[in-house]
Amino acid sequence: MVYILARFVCRIVLAVLRRWEIHGLSNLPAEGGLVLVSNHTSYWDPVIVGCAINRRINYMAKSELFDIPLLSTFIRAVGTFPVRRDQLDRTAIRTAMKLLEEGQIVGVFPEGTRSRTGELLKPHPGAAMLALKAGVPFLPVAIKGSRGFFGKVRVNIGKPVFYKTDAKTSRADMEKVSNSIMDQIAELLDKL
Repeated sequence: MVYILARFVCRIVLAVLRRWEIHGLSNLPAEGGLVLVSNHTSYWDPVIVGCAINRRINYMAKSELFDIPLLSTFIRAVGTFPVRRDQLDRTAIRTAMKLLEEGQIVGVFPEGTRSRTGELLKPHPGAAMLALKAGVPFLPVAIKGSRGFFGKVRVNIGKPVFYKTDAKTSRADMEKVSNSIMDQIAELLDKL
């Protein structure tokens, strides 16, 4: 209920104050597990993508956000779960895998942090590991203009991409897939 209400209010704000545009919504599969990956330049990004996508997104978010009492309560209520970025977080991985197996969407910002310059940062392999291990596609999404409270926001949703690897996925495989994902996000950004 909290997710639906928050999404409704935020969509109004995005339409009125941010004059947002969404491209490629028809690329979103109606069902099935997906790892949604996007560039990240603003605190608005998870809100924008969550409002643009017509399915619920369960975001992985840095564990430090869950130390802020009111924020923690809210982000948990909308399906966000913590990930410790300084180590291999097996609990976060298990949570993400369970959601993917249930046919849900897990949202990940592969850069791991907000880009201060707007340029794409080097990706971490976590999103690639999840999709490869769960055998689900990626859904690349690009966001432009999300900083601040005013100004036009544009969202470009790419086509789902499925990567298949051998039985054992190496670190090199994950890095290759991660870089490919960022290349796709860069292409989507260029079209905005």
